[in-house]
Amino acid sequence: MMEKVILNRGREYATVHRHPWIFSGAIREVTGSPAAGESVAVCDAKGTCLGYGSWSPASQIRVRMLSFSPDAAPDAAFIRRRVAEAVTRRKDILAGGETNACRLVNAESDGLPGVVADVYGGTAVVQLATAGAEFWKQEIAAALMESVPGCTGVWNRSDVDSRVREGLSPQTGLLAGAEPPELIEIHEGAIRYLVDVRKGHKTGFYLDQREARALVGAYAKGAEVLNCFSYTGGFGLAAQAAGARAVTHVDASADALALARRNAALTPNPAGTAVDFLVADVFKQLRRYRDERRSFDLIVLDPPKFADTKAGLMRATRGYKDINLLAMKLLRPGGILATFSCSGAVTPELFAKVCAEAAFDARRDFQVVARTRQAADHPVALAFPEGLYLKGLVLRALD
Repeated sequence: MMEKVILNRGREYATVHRHPWIFSGAIREVTGSPAAGESVAVCDAKGTCLGYGSWSPASQIRVRMLSFSPDAAPDAAFIRRRVAEAVTRRKDILAGGETNACRLVNAESDGLPGVVADVYGGTAVVQLATAGAEFWKQEIAAALMESVPGCTGVWNRSDVDSRVREGLSPQTGLLAGAEPPELIEIHEGAIRYLVDVRKGHKTGFYLDQREARALVGAYAKGAEVLNCFSYTGGFGLAAQAAGARAVTHVDASADALALARRNAALTPNPAGTAVDFLVADVFKQLRRYRDERRSFDLIVLDPPKFADTKAGLMRATRGYKDINLLAMKLLRPGGILATFSCSGAVTPELFAKVCAEAAFDARRDFQVVARTRQAADHPVALAFPEGLYLKGLVLRALD
């Protein structure tokens, strides 16, 4: 018989309204001793079953809901079906031919808390961040092999720091099918990228910025572009393909820039764009450019996450203000700044406020010409606003 989690009186509101997280302070009682990741029935204080979730004894988020129906207890068939449904929702992205890489499962927003799955060509890559995701990993892998067209293997990249909070150790390796090649070639339109799913950032690449890359490309023709935190090329390659006059990629990782160089050689260069690759700390390099009185037509700021939690929010906002202030001073009149934050604790409103304060200190006026978020294959469940982690602003300097 499935163990039960009984909520404190008055603490059922979020669950009734289909928010997937239940924190330790909301729980009055747990029957038995459920194992980590095991499914438990979630009941209100009167004992009425509200649904089922995965038990996470080491986390402050003790239960992550899988089902909000008392008649739909999770089992292997339930998990496989949910994975297949998530894949089906992306079928048009992959079938359209514009790309062969996308997000397949987006955790809570696809009803599978802690489960991220991406596909690169024929290889599916998963990150399993919670006890429940770990508990069901073999079913998840089997479902991906069955439901993803042309899938040859499932690679496990469960090396995220958040697993520590779940009492889990990092894990990587093959879960199903064939080993992935050393590098997988993917494409976004005519732009080609080589992806390292074993060691690359996230599951290998920043698929969530696909739509923003295309938007930045629309402003790049004839521009001198500075691509900061460039990783393996991303935004700079979009600018190159769109006919930029020059692109400088700046990143602290020599290995990432080596792959960016290879990607640039694969990508169309219709305008004969001059391309440079600079291994440097972006903060320090922006200050050097300021001191040298350098300027650019288009600057991209796509830094790594500055804050994992609200505890690091103040430090994060200082970092975002610093780099945006520096970049704003380097823009030519009429220039474009594309600036992003992937820190979930930084709301779109807070990010816009930080950028406005940076513009004030830079003594320059800017227009917001676009607001961006993670690509459409990274949806956000309406009842789970925490799923919106990536936000961006495209700003035009007026003077």
